Amino acid sequence: MSNNITIITDSIGKKIVLINDLRFKGKTKEEWNEIEIFLKEYIGKYYEISETAEKIYIGKDFPDEFVHGKDKTILKGPNLKAKANASLAIGELIEIADNKSVSPDYGNKHGKKSKYGWYRYDTRLALPVYNDDGEVQRYNIYKLRMLVRHDEDGKLYLYDFLRTKKETSSPLE
Repeated sequence: MSNNITIITDSIGKKIVLINDLRFKGKTKEEWNEIEIFLKEYIGKYYEISETAEKIYIGKDFPDEFVHGKDKTILKGPNLKAKANASLAIGELIEIADNKSVSPDYGNKHGKKSKYGWYRYDTRLALPVYNDDGEVQRYNIYKLRMLVRHDEDGKLYLYDFLRTKKETSSPLE
């Protein structure tokens, strides 16, 4: 874990990945190309979910899906910026994932890549909001759904983060 990324616990005991410095604004095609190149560095690695001890591998399809998937194309404003910066903390977002649920292969379009099904988990991210002087004023919290496919090789692979959405609760001060 870098100094830029910290895992904290909120007042009700839920974990949040806090990113202290923003790297991406998520606005330009060039920036998303940079994110895709950055995410390719994760390929072949795995991270463990603390709650379940499941190992989640990063496959070759993850960077492309994260950057070009349907979910990313519908995001706007702060939610798009949050997804872009989530790329900085993939391991930590996996580590704190919870609330596992089974998800069908909609349209049966993934075949062997998801032979044993799909899982969704909840994970959370906090990003700084700066004042006019460039100082951190507060942190906005975002909820993401982590989509994981259960491959025919028996391993779990991170596929994408979906439904990146700012929480309406009080931001972290």
